[in-house]
Amino acid sequence: MLKRKLTTSDFLLILVNLIPVYGVWFEGCNASQIFLVYCLETIIIGILNVLKMTFVTLFIKSKDEWRNNGFTTLQTGWLFIFFFIFHYGIFVFIQTQIFFDVSGLIKSNSVFGNYTAIPNALGNEGKLLLLIFVIYYSLQDFYNFFFAGEYKTISLNSLMFRPYGRIIIQQFVVIAGSMFLTFGAGKIFILILATVKIFFEVYFNFNNIIAYADKNGKA
Repeated sequence: MLKRKLTTSDFLLILVNLIPVYGVWFEGCNASQIFLVYCLETIIIGILNVLKMTFVTLFIKSKDEWRNNGFTTLQTGWLFIFFFIFHYGIFVFIQTQIFFDVSGLIKSNSVFGNYTAIPNALGNEGKLLLLIFVIYYSLQDFYNFFFAGEYKTISLNSLMFRPYGRIIIQQFVVIAGSMFLTFGAGKIFILILATVKIFFEVYFNFNNIIAYADKNGKA
């Protein structure tokens, strides 16, 4: 399901994703630090999704249909939330650990110690880009969800699976990107990364794909 017409939001997404390319190519920003921000983008999307699922559970419907392998049962919204946090968290953990191991940007004596070292590893440029990503995705997600009235009709099942379209692409990009960084091709990788992200996020309507799968009992 491809988008046939770009919206204002799409052009803004393109601009946001070109900022790190400009920073690495023309301002001397560290490619590994910028790449770390892209890894953290996965966490941002997950947190925003938990907030939306919590809102639906508290104020719209406390229970919804849970669909799994052709079976449908009525479950509390908190089950959807806890399952998403656990399952999505596994993806995030694998993605970040791959980056930590290959990039060499973060070194710690413990697995979880890597995460406490993230603020220092980001640097000033990385923190600024992370802030831009947080603001952009928050405004984009909450505008579509609240002001467009999506929260009134969306199912928790559909909402739970929504971030996975992006994260599958990001998992591939993180693995490939780590290899590029290992060989010192940071500039080339950031350009490829931005191009791939822009193409898939702009031209592939992941929300419609998930909604279609949910409607047909496949999600």
